[in-house]
Amino acid sequence: MRGTLRHAAPALLGYLAVRLVGLAVLARWTHLKGHGIWPELAASWDSRWYLGIAEHGYEPVDGAPGDPRSLAFFPLYPALVKAVAAVTPGSRASVGLVIAVICSFVAAWGIFAVGDRLHGRRVGTVLAVLWGSLPVAVVQWMGYTESLFTALAAWGLYAALDGRWAWAAGLSVAAGLTRPTGVAVAAAVIVAGLLAARRGSRPALAAALVAPLGWLGYVGWVGWRLGRWDGYFAVQKLWGNEWDGGEVTRLALRTHLVYNKDPQFFLAVVSVVLVVSTGLYLLCLADRQPLPLLVFAGVLLLVVLGSGGVYFPRARFLLPGFPLLLPLALAITRARRHVAALVLTGASLSSAWLGGHMLLVWYGPP
Repeated sequence: MRGTLRHAAPALLGYLAVRLVGLAVLARWTHLKGHGIWPELAASWDSRWYLGIAEHGYEPVDGAPGDPRSLAFFPLYPALVKAVAAVTPGSRASVGLVIAVICSFVAAWGIFAVGDRLHGRRVGTVLAVLWGSLPVAVVQWMGYTESLFTALAAWGLYAALDGRWAWAAGLSVAAGLTRPTGVAVAAAVIVAGLLAARRGSRPALAAALVAPLGWLGYVGWVGWRLGRWDGYFAVQKLWGNEWDGGEVTRLALRTHLVYNKDPQFFLAVVSVVLVVSTGLYLLCLADRQPLPLLVFAGVLLLVVLGSGGVYFPRARFLLPGFPLLLPLALAITRARRHVAALVLTGASLSSAWLGGHMLLVWYGPP
């Protein structure tokens, strides 16, 4: 364990450095606006929904009718917040933030491990630093589920690549209890497990069968609770989210990148992220990445691009899609050192500024 951590130390230190830059910029920005940084990170927007679930579960409060929209939020993160807060000092909001920060390092470690396994230590390090320098990477240190989910996804994919089927199945189940896009992790483990099962591996077949149970279990429970088989999808419609095959995405991209004479900057950034992510996936296909990574990133993209709901959080929804960054990591490691340093520094600084803009200038949720 100690040797493995030492091997990953450059990646974790690089990740820490870029996130501290982002934190410093955000702290200064909030100070100039006359309020603190803690509420922005620990108790804003979706964080309040998770904290409400940690406090009261999905039940009505004080006799008031429960808000069925809370059922759109998967249970693992608020359950962790509740469990840890019960045995530690501090508020649930503080506990939720600490859990997210710790999980972000576990995620960076898992991302490094995947890159290191495929292409060596330097690529793994750059991959982790790039993940910490994404345009909306500030969310990794907020009371949201992205860091927890990315940690489960990264290590679950690593386990599938390494043939550790019990770990792959367990982490897939946990990912399926964390976010709706847990279906992407399950799909990757199912495909990898079935291919290995064709070669006679019974543990791989068992992993393929177990992998989707977390996601199916929660979606099924919501359906049972609401008394209709499509209960979870009905809840998503209350948020304006439903599958439309990408029509809303197409129209929004056309509006924000082509026809709008005065586009909102944050929505333009989201649009660019979606376009670039699609291009990077094509490069991943050309590079013939391992099938579990291609399936995970492909299903994640399909869910995000094909949903007809709210547009602004889609860059955040793609945060766990670290395999999309592999072509960039490979290109950076092949470049001259001063070029690589310039690119990573620019990515870090732009991420820091965009994070502050998203939380303090953009008027909506991240």
